[in-house]
Amino acid sequence: MAADLHCHTKLSDGSISLDDLILLAKKRKLQTIAVTDHDTLAGVTRAKILGDRFGVKVIPGVEFSCYDYKNGKKVHLLAYLFSHPDRLEGLCKRTGEARKKASMQMISKVLRYYPISPEMVARIATGSTNIFRQHIMHSLMNAGYSTSVFGELFDKLFDPQTGICRVEPEYPDVFEVLELLKSAEAVTVLAHPTYYGNTDILPELIEKGLCGVEAWHPRNSEEDTAMLLDIAKENKLLTTGGSDFHGMYAKKPIPLGMCTTPDECLQAMISFKDKMSKK
Repeated sequence: MAADLHCHTKLSDGSISLDDLILLAKKRKLQTIAVTDHDTLAGVTRAKILGDRFGVKVIPGVEFSCYDYKNGKKVHLLAYLFSHPDRLEGLCKRTGEARKKASMQMISKVLRYYPISPEMVARIATGSTNIFRQHIMHSLMNAGYSTSVFGELFDKLFDPQTGICRVEPEYPDVFEVLELLKSAEAVTVLAHPTYYGNTDILPELIEKGLCGVEAWHPRNSEEDTAMLLDIAKENKLLTTGGSDFHGMYAKKPIPLGMCTTPDECLQAMISFKDKMSKK
């Protein structure tokens, strides 16, 4: 059973619709996927309906953007199978407002250098719950200033260290988010732990209720995966995998299902949730 547990759609910073994602999963012979758009519950109900229609099991999910203020690093938490989604709506709203504020500031900066308009960006972002850098870049592509979302122009404008137009949203504290996810009875997994260098806070995250780590991810080296599997075994954590699919809004070509969760790991996650619900 192939399961891709990390996928994005137009509801956040992916390039394809929820409908097309489910259809693509069917074409790719994926039996299970999780739609994990950033900081939004908007697609959860419809994804289940579409999954039933196309014969693809859809696990409800969200990827929450957080920050480790002790170490000055971004952290992403994947939340699955939450029993109380209503307890997450306030967090989604607050993070969404912070992202929109930062996006509008970035657009204002870009307008100093390129003759696009906020309306052009908004049209590109139609269907999304927010405006992301990919939408700004897509507008610049339409205006003829780039032929790709990621590349030389993206780095000039939005590189984390040197980007002349980059503005970071004020993300919520990772430990506060983890506590909220516990109250929602979510199965919480640390996304791509090595990408943002989050392995150093794993002991504290585990102590505060982290359930698993994303061991299989396109950005992971073989050494990264081996290390994460060892950590998971030592700490009795769940292990998941996913492509972090964004369609054409990805830095490199990453087809849906490029990385997946082994069947035994998926079953372990479902069993873990069943036991959690019975407590």
